[in-house]
Amino acid sequence: MEPKIKLVENQYSNVIVDLILNIQQKEFNVPITIEDQPDLLTINDFYYASGGGFWGAFINEELVGTIALVKFSDTEAAIRKMFVKKEFRGKEFSIAQKLVETLIAYCKENGIDDLYLGTVSILEAALRFYEKNNFVRIEKEKLPKAFPLMAPDNVFCHLILKK
Repeated sequence: MEPKIKLVENQYSNVIVDLILNIQQKEFNVPITIEDQPDLLTINDFYYASGGGFWGAFINEELVGTIALVKFSDTEAAIRKMFVKKEFRGKEFSIAQKLVETLIAYCKENGIDDLYLGTVSILEAALRFYEKNNFVRIEKEKLPKAFPLMAPDNVFCHLILKK
């Protein structure tokens, strides 16, 4: 079953919120609420206005994964909201891989040379996934000043895209 990756906007906010909060709260017990993530209710303003994007992965019209890009300078951006429903994870579907490849292709087409992300150490599988995709762990102090920090994040990674 081949996932379809497409840009999503505000009309998908409710299903995006359901998907992400379920994974954060129920699966990983991350103490985060929708109030902590108002960007999910204003996707167009938060992600697209600055030159970023928000993609959804769909299987049979069901949203099964997300990834978002926050552009915070002319050449720098951060990955946000990378989530895949538990039953759609893994090599069988390769949804996370397709999402990250879509986002990186967008970055290269749009002059973004440095890609950063923050996550929580409990998400070890996610960290291994990013490292497999050539992201390198960096200290919080090495982040650009403009990097949009999220309170729960305690592990940070960087990928240089320019050759």
